[in-house]
Amino acid sequence: MKNYFRLLRIPDWTKNIFVFVPLVFSKHLFEVSYFNKTVLAFLIFSLAASFVYVINDLFDAEKDSIHSTKKNRPIASGEISKSNALIFALFLFALLMPLFILANNLVFVIIILAYILINYFYSKTLKEVVIVDIFCIAIGFMLRIISGAVIISVEISNWLILTTLFLSLFLAVMKRRAEVASIENFALQRKVLQDYSLNFIDQISAISAGGVIISYALYTVSDRTEIMFGSKYFFVTTLFVVFGIFRYMFLVFNKKVGENIVDALSKDKPMIVNLILYVITALIIIYNNIYV
Repeated sequence: MKNYFRLLRIPDWTKNIFVFVPLVFSKHLFEVSYFNKTVLAFLIFSLAASFVYVINDLFDAEKDSIHSTKKNRPIASGEISKSNALIFALFLFALLMPLFILANNLVFVIIILAYILINYFYSKTLKEVVIVDIFCIAIGFMLRIISGAVIISVEISNWLILTTLFLSLFLAVMKRRAEVASIENFALQRKVLQDYSLNFIDQISAISAGGVIISYALYTVSDRTEIMFGSKYFFVTTLFVVFGIFRYMFLVFNKKVGENIVDALSKDKPMIVNLILYVITALIIIYNNIYV
């Protein structure tokens, strides 16, 4: 059972916290009905992500077996056979069915199925197509936020959507950057990495990072945001966003980490402190007058 739990990649479920973004920014965080719907969305997306992880590990078993760390994954190491892993994947997909009924939201279900379908084709072929592979990863993050908005029926600011787009691309590019910098034999591990030079990746990472900062800054000072939050001081949170972007780039460029964003963010103290300060500051500004 321990190996099957490892196959779920539960630590990576933290990526699905993105579904809570619309809940927080729509000022419904402390409303039980909205919160419960978002928790359900988180659970569904987590199970869908685990299904995707299993399928991806099935496709990549041979290549993972020669990777310095991925070789320890249950399928690549032979601890779980491919046939048993496939049965487990089908079991996870079956678990989604009653949760879809519980969610009672057709658009949300379509988003989850689109996420699964995109990642299936990503695992099968698209991960070997330069640039397209990055956008596939980025779309996954975007769908998390969109699904979080759909499940509670709230509208997202266009600036926040753009911020999500650039942040998703940034995280995807940083993942590729870490892989290119750490893998010696591109031909054996992943052919698409041969098409990425560090110079090229550094350029698109700078562009996507700039996109995140500019889009988020414009979101914080937009009239809609000021009216929504009842405060003109939300722009202060831009400081934490800029620091987070720069710190993550530092970790990937100089500390040679970042292939797994969860590990990079959860083990770096400055990143942890910055995230905590951002959350506290944002919550204070957003909910400062909700009960007044």
